[in-house]
Amino acid sequence: MDGILNVDKPKGLTSHDVVDRIRRWSQVRRVGHAGTLDPMATGVLLVCLGKATRVTEYLMTGHKVYRAVIRLGVTTDTYDAEGKVLETRPVEVDLEQIQTTLARFRGRVQQVPPMYSALKRGGQPLYKLARRGITVERPARTVEIFDLTLEEWSPPDLTLTITCSPGTYIRSLAHDLGERLGCGGHLTALTRLASGRFTLDEAVSLEEVAQAAREGRLESLLYPLDAALETFPAIALSEQDSRRVRSGHSVGGDVAPPSPEGLCRAYDPAGRLLALLRYDPVTDRWRPHKVFLPLG
Repeated sequence: MDGILNVDKPKGLTSHDVVDRIRRWSQVRRVGHAGTLDPMATGVLLVCLGKATRVTEYLMTGHKVYRAVIRLGVTTDTYDAEGKVLETRPVEVDLEQIQTTLARFRGRVQQVPPMYSALKRGGQPLYKLARRGITVERPARTVEIFDLTLEEWSPPDLTLTITCSPGTYIRSLAHDLGERLGCGGHLTALTRLASGRFTLDEAVSLEEVAQAAREGRLESLLYPLDAALETFPAIALSEQDSRRVRSGHSVGGDVAPPSPEGLCRAYDPAGRLLALLRYDPVTDRWRPHKVFLPLG
């Protein structure tokens, strides 16, 4: 069984918890996810089964859309509601100040990841160091906020809709926004509304996944591998070239026009996704990058 599940992750489960359940229900050995959601977060979690685990990296490159609730006046060590309260301050801001401050976070911004994150330092996740009371320097990273819309201001809570680049930490955004407003803040709720082309409206609950597995129709909920590769041009190969690619050999550069990413989807004469090819400009040939239907 190969494909992509768009799951509406419930609050309280880790992303790995979701993967473990789907692995057990599907009885598929290779299962992974594309883009971690914290336990307190809900919404779109893409789970890859079988051969789809080989395209996870391409699912993680799309824009993300979130709805976030930020409570001003309170800072925590984790930047969210699950952490220890570090400080409380009065909230003396108005709507105009909030809108002016939000404008400063739109576009390309520098963001320092939270200590409580899965990023690693010296092979160890930062959150494990943080639990031992160790704080290390984290270099700022450039992220991009494409849209940042204030949906509701119900003091001391802000509700925002955020469209951002992969790798953006909404917890860090909540913390930084609170600091810029001079009162501090932390994230109290987060829902991922979209990840690339996959939206929450199309997501299925874990209960639906479990029932489909019991009824032997889990495969009907899966998106094909192609769904992760739609940004790459598609080509149809001849039977001869298909056999070459399935054997791990390259094909001539004239089988497909150049693409900005240097990658293209290759299909066999039956219309099946055969491989992802990478263009080699030195030899003017397309070489197999990932083969999904090898010979044998």
